[in-house]
Amino acid sequence: MTITLNIRIRTMFIRYFTFSILSIIFLNSCQNPKKYNYINGKALGTSFSIIYDDNHDFSHAIDSLFSVVNHSLSTYHKNSIISKINKGDSLAKIDSHFKTVYTKAKRIYKETKGLFDPTVGTLVNAYGFGPEKPINNIDSVQLQKLMQLVGFDKVKIQNNTIYKENPQIYIDFNAIAKGYAIDVIGKFLEEKSIKNYMVEVGGEVRVRGVNSKNKLWKIGIEKPLTDGSRALETTVSLENKAMATSGNYRKFKIDTQGRKFVHTINPKTGLTAQNDLLSATVIAQLDCADVDGYATSFMVMGFQNTLDFLKNHPELEVFLIYIDENGITQTYTNIKK
Repeated sequence: MTITLNIRIRTMFIRYFTFSILSIIFLNSCQNPKKYNYINGKALGTSFSIIYDDNHDFSHAIDSLFSVVNHSLSTYHKNSIISKINKGDSLAKIDSHFKTVYTKAKRIYKETKGLFDPTVGTLVNAYGFGPEKPINNIDSVQLQKLMQLVGFDKVKIQNNTIYKENPQIYIDFNAIAKGYAIDVIGKFLEEKSIKNYMVEVGGEVRVRGVNSKNKLWKIGIEKPLTDGSRALETTVSLENKAMATSGNYRKFKIDTQGRKFVHTINPKTGLTAQNDLLSATVIAQLDCADVDGYATSFMVMGFQNTLDFLKNHPELEVFLIYIDENGITQTYTNIKK
């Protein structure tokens, strides 16, 4: 019996020892981080950076995705779907990308009571911020005529075709298209079973999981500097969220009369939205296209109206940089730590 017992003990020890070694090897292989691939380049008129935890090189596929989004939504490509629609091509059929962005834009248009409006593209061009020829020294009469072409409620989809009340209505999705392209790439990576990634295009970001150091992705928010220099105001840690920033401090024009025009335009007045809000960063567990649209909307609203809007949208976190009544730059945030 003793001999039998000893044999059982030795057998159990060998099994336990073997199991332990295998467990340690397995755990170490799990704890060692995968190689994070890094892709960067130019797309959509800006730079991009993509980091993901997989050994496969998806650069060619990602370039193709950028091209597909451009073909659908870029007003700077003469043969894109949106360019054909803006030229009055009644036979132009929309694709799934156009329809998705249209639907998101329509929802935000309604939520913001028209302060987010893609048909403001007519004014974007007139002020010199778009691909079409600008109008020098816009006067009130010209502005009134242009305003007749603004109103996203004048645009509808029927049978995969865009119908506009006036054929001269110009649709511009640039305030949301960059965020949408980020979502397309992020979802592509997720389809490849990649759980940890960061996709950044022109400062807009979508992240999932953790970085190569097994920590949350940390993203910087810039100071609103107008002298061309760049510095960080703060950094935020993102967990499975998207982030977009809009600001009027870098992109502006001055006409021959010395008047300054910022690139954010109020669809209600037709005037450039130069108010007390210098920069609006929006973070949420939504698509990047959504937070991109909200960030643009807030720049039109101004500081106080943005705070009022946020009362009904607790899903949105913000970091706002604004000028107070004394002319002093201040910040506001509701970002959850």
